[in-house]
Amino acid sequence: MPQTDVSNLSMLGQQTETARTPEEAVLEKVPNGNPGTDYVVRFTAPEFTSLCPMTGQPDFAHIVIDYIPNSFLVESKSLKLFLHSFRNHGAFHEDCSVYIAKRLIDLLEPKWLRIGAYWYPRGGIPIDVFWQSGEPPKGVWLPNQGVQGYRGRG
Repeated sequence: MPQTDVSNLSMLGQQTETARTPEEAVLEKVPNGNPGTDYVVRFTAPEFTSLCPMTGQPDFAHIVIDYIPNSFLVESKSLKLFLHSFRNHGAFHEDCSVYIAKRLIDLLEPKWLRIGAYWYPRGGIPIDVFWQSGEPPKGVWLPNQGVQGYRGRG
C-alpha cells in the first residue's frame, strides 16, 4: 500500500485559523498514491455558506465536487478551511461555485473536475450552478451527485 508524503503540509495536525477571504485561503495538495489509475474523488459540503453581495444576508448551498486526480490530491482539511472562508465573503452563487472549481483546477491540474452547487432559495428561487473541466476519461464510473432538484432539499 503506498504511503502518502505529508511532510510539506502546514495545516494537517495543527490548529489553524480560517482565512478571512477565499483569496487568502491556502489550499494544499499531496501526491496521488495511485498515479496512472483513473478513479473519482468526491467531496460533499452540505452546509456551505457565503453572503449575498447585495444584502449581506447568508446564502446556503449543498456543494458536490468530483474530480479524477492526476499527480495530486487536495488535502481535505485545507479544502474544508477554504470552503469555510466563504462564510463572511460576499459573492453571487455563480461566482462562488466557479471560483471553487477554478482554484482546485489551478492547484491540482486534475484529469477532470466537476462541481454541482445546489443553492437554497433566495427570494423563493433556488439557483443551481454546474461546471466541469471537459469530458471525463472513458471508462470511469461517475456516480450521480445524488442531490435532487429543489423540493425542500430534505
